[in-house]
Amino acid sequence: MGILERAGHMDVSNTVDVSDTASVASTVTSILAACYPGVDLAPLAVLFYDFDRLYTGTYPGYRACDVRYHNAQHVLDVTLAMARLLDGHDRSRAPEEALGPERAMIGIAAALFHDSGYIRKSRDSRHKNGAAYTKIHVSRGIRFVTDYLPTVGLGHMVEPCARIMHFTGYEVDLADVPVANEREHMLGKLLGTADLIAQMADLEYVQKCREYLYEEFAAGGLAGEASEDGYKGIMYRSPEQLLDQTPEFMRNAIEVRLNGHFNGVHRYAANHFGGDHLYMDAIQENCRDLVAMLERGQHC
Repeated sequence: MGILERAGHMDVSNTVDVSDTASVASTVTSILAACYPGVDLAPLAVLFYDFDRLYTGTYPGYRACDVRYHNAQHVLDVTLAMARLLDGHDRSRAPEEALGPERAMIGIAAALFHDSGYIRKSRDSRHKNGAAYTKIHVSRGIRFVTDYLPTVGLGHMVEPCARIMHFTGYEVDLADVPVANEREHMLGKLLGTADLIAQMADLEYVQKCREYLYEEFAAGGLAGEASEDGYKGIMYRSPEQLLDQTPEFMRNAIEVRLNGHFNGVHRYAANHFGGDHLYMDAIQENCRDLVAMLERGQHC
């Protein structure tokens, strides 16, 4: 089935409903079970359960997720991509070069909670929407996992999770992230890659950028109308301007971040799929469609 025939809530392979936590949890568990036979994957069930509670508003001390771009579906899509990258990497390496099940578990935990910094605490009356934390959502997410993981017996994951979560954001220069070793560096690159390829391969990526991402940027002080300080800190003045600049963002994300900083580790997704790079195919299709639409003078 072609990319354009899948529904917006389906992943790039059109086999997993990324709007459904149980569906993604089952698929991720199956991927890791096949990659690491005999390994106890029980912590995955706990992580997915608490992810679901956090995003639906039943986790103690937190409100439900109220941002529409960096929402539960986005995170589940990223987590699925992370599992596939981990599988593609470890299956293509000699055993002594593999990341292994413990690091894979750390990678999945980091993926599930990499955007938890957008979730408001129950007592938060200062902001009307979690997007207000856009500029600092990575550091807030790190604080969440630092508090959360020890409560479920996974305290040993705190430091590596905290370090690799920086690969999903821009608060810290990637060259300055203090990874423990080269394998942890690879884990961070896989996580940052999963975050990018999942969202850019989303069938509704362009629509979500215009309707939801701009909304989040505006709430976070990165977009909006002119101000007395001459757009200080403002990246986009309108949804249309955001869309106009999205093709260049996508090209830059591929050339500078994916192929540059992350050393092209997105290729491990193709290894997982037996040679077909479904994510990059979908990204290129999205970019071509957006360019064609803009050339027609349309903005959705």
